[in-house]
Amino acid sequence: MRREEDYLLLSGLQHFAFCRRQWALIHIEQQWAENLRTADGRIMHEHAHDGAFREKRGDVIITRAMQISSAELGISGECDVVEFHKDPDGIAIRGMEGSYTVIPVEYKRGQPKENDCDAVQLCAQALCLEEMLCCEIEKAYLYYGETRRRQAVVLDQQIREKTISMIQEMHQLYDRQHTPKVKRTKACNACSLKDICLPVLNKNRSAAEYLRNMLEDDEA
Repeated sequence: MRREEDYLLLSGLQHFAFCRRQWALIHIEQQWAENLRTADGRIMHEHAHDGAFREKRGDVIITRAMQISSAELGISGECDVVEFHKDPDGIAIRGMEGSYTVIPVEYKRGQPKENDCDAVQLCAQALCLEEMLCCEIEKAYLYYGETRRRQAVVLDQQIREKTISMIQEMHQLYDRQHTPKVKRTKACNACSLKDICLPVLNKNRSAAEYLRNMLEDDEA
């Protein structure tokens, strides 16, 4: 169990799964830069995060910006959307009549990714909800802005173990205040922090050599 003041932001899991250095620059060194992708995603989340919103559609109650946390994992954040589906085999929810199954829905810009960084973040939300509501969540959904469709994520043992392992590694790096080095990949070109990160400097050569080569290129 971790103290509440030591909780890490759940939203950082997506950064961490994408690039551990990017996560450390944002969450340890407090660095940030916005590009078109991050601006688009931020605007999309602002529309989804209306904490006063609650809607009933038949046997489904929809809430937005639900605050969540896990003392066991030491994380906190909020869900874009949580749906409560009426189900006789579900759980009782305070202030609601009947029993419900709980389904978190995370909104993302763009299209489904080849990696599972979005699924890991969604799984962490489900783990928090399970701890808070004493329930079991078998699946959740990712909604992508470009496709305008939901993608189901089965919360099996494999994704749960991977999510928990990443959260533990995040805490280890944060406790040490350590920003790891990484290898440059094609994904670096789309990163909003590429000018702050300078991934080329993470190669086995000195900053002086890098600057010397840059000056030689300018003179050529």
